[in-house]
Amino acid sequence: MAVKSNIIDIRSLTLDQLKQKLVEMGEQGFRAKQIYEWLWQKSCTDFDEMSNLSKALRDTLKANFAINAVTVKESQVSSDRTIKSSFWLYDNNVIEGVLIPTTDRMTACVSSQVGCSLTCKFCATGYMDRKRNLNADEIYDQVVLISKQAEEKYGQPLTNIVYMGMGEPLLNYANMMKSVERITSPDGLNMAAKRITVSTAGIAKMIKKLGDDGVKFNLALSLHAANDQKRNEIMPINEQNTLKALAEALKYFYLKTKSPITFEYIVFNNFNDELEDAKELARFCKHVPSKVNLIEYNPISLADFTNADADKIDVFAEYLRSQGIITNVRRSRGKDIDAACGQLAIKEEEAV
Repeated sequence: MAVKSNIIDIRSLTLDQLKQKLVEMGEQGFRAKQIYEWLWQKSCTDFDEMSNLSKALRDTLKANFAINAVTVKESQVSSDRTIKSSFWLYDNNVIEGVLIPTTDRMTACVSSQVGCSLTCKFCATGYMDRKRNLNADEIYDQVVLISKQAEEKYGQPLTNIVYMGMGEPLLNYANMMKSVERITSPDGLNMAAKRITVSTAGIAKMIKKLGDDGVKFNLALSLHAANDQKRNEIMPINEQNTLKALAEALKYFYLKTKSPITFEYIVFNNFNDELEDAKELARFCKHVPSKVNLIEYNPISLADFTNADADKIDVFAEYLRSQGIITNVRRSRGKDIDAACGQLAIKEEEAV
């Protein structure tokens, strides 16, 4: 249910802003730090659970503020242990996130927008309208909920976070950055920034801004083709952000951060899976220190693309390695549970 306009989302406030609000209401300013700890360290979403606050103060908070908590709507567990969840937002929009367990890590894949505006031809989210950006607390909540799934289902803590769900993180820059700050802060979840990867479809000016802001997290570029003609065909954003512009932006980012880039490359059958495609990718990789993740495609009903043959992917990978490029093959996860980006949420839309 949407929150009334005169009620403030308490997690939208900085610590100083919260302190100021409390003082204006006749409360003691030092209470702001206690409340902040409940909100961001303990991930509390109910004022009544803030046990070191008086009942009077808790009632005051309930009367003046809201905690617009994200909740789990539905979860699907794959045979490979991947957990795909759809999440309710306070305004009844639905997003999705995924827990990806492997032998050595537990990774949360989170969304940054409701839908997406980029219309990538192979992605289910690309066939949805972008309804709005997520607030920083809504991104943070996904991490908390998926972390809880990792602990409860598999008895292991969350180790990594990837911003690779619905939406383009760099088109929700301020909220993405604030969510990272809350996740990494000692008075937040205190997770190391190097365990976070933000993935972009490629917005050159915003990649440069990441460099200017000196970010400590990892950057991944969803490349999927290393010539402009093919990339234009599947990713219209490339028409305004050509490979030349992206290469310049990535060089700038590396100059500022000294952080290597990860190139994500889905290998599509009879589209970008030939040796010539591998050679083009190898040439592009020379622009900056980088590695490549070759990804098996998880087909969607809305698109005609299919996954390349495993043998072809292996040949592709071996060529890249022969060129001195660190290359990993990422096998598709959650094939039996609609785990491709946007699949679960688009089913939710169709059901409404």
